[in-house]
Amino acid sequence: MGGLHVGCYELFAREGVRNVADLKGRSVGFSNAMDLLALMAAQVGLDPVNDIRWVTDRALKQIELFAAGKLDVFLAFPPDAQELRARHVGHVILNTTMDRPWSQYFCCMLAGNREYVQNYPVATKRVLRAILKAAEFCASEPGHAAQRLVDGGFTDRYDYAFETLRDIPYDRWHDYDAADSIRSYALRMHEVGFNKSSPQKIIADGTDWRFLEEVKRELKA
Repeated sequence: MGGLHVGCYELFAREGVRNVADLKGRSVGFSNAMDLLALMAAQVGLDPVNDIRWVTDRALKQIELFAAGKLDVFLAFPPDAQELRARHVGHVILNTTMDRPWSQYFCCMLAGNREYVQNYPVATKRVLRAILKAAEFCASEPGHAAQRLVDGGFTDRYDYAFETLRDIPYDRWHDYDAADSIRSYALRMHEVGFNKSSPQKIIADGTDWRFLEEVKRELKA
């Protein structure tokens, strides 16, 4: 239904790992989004299945494995990225907020249940408007937004929340083309066998930009 913001993920590595191509033969963990990391590997010519030693046991706290030197690479999502920086663990070899091609497309998008959207268009539009206005608030007042997260009990670390909200470009929702993001990711996923449908079919069958365009006009974005 629309794009929200760019970024979120940072790829941390131990000494000796300088870029994504160096993931070959390495032990790799992640906060979440294993598929995204697989696409990153495929982007540089690696075979995500055979070239990487994935650590997928969710019972293990992988950030601590990385901090202890038991993982070579770790794909971090807030607040793990902020914690690793605070602890001076590893170095960043890819940041989806800044590094192409990932920085050119939405990281997070808004989706709706098809039946709900069809049956409750007014409520759907209100939800979309509220979320996009919240994104604007995060972009313009990250300090106040971070404090709201702390006050609401979502986190007890104001510093991590502020760093996250300050660094993620929440105002890109009115500049980037959501269809381009769907097209790019669908094409990459098709190339590595994650889906069988073409980007054109996915966009035709699974997107509806009407509410986004209406909200953009109302907010003059």
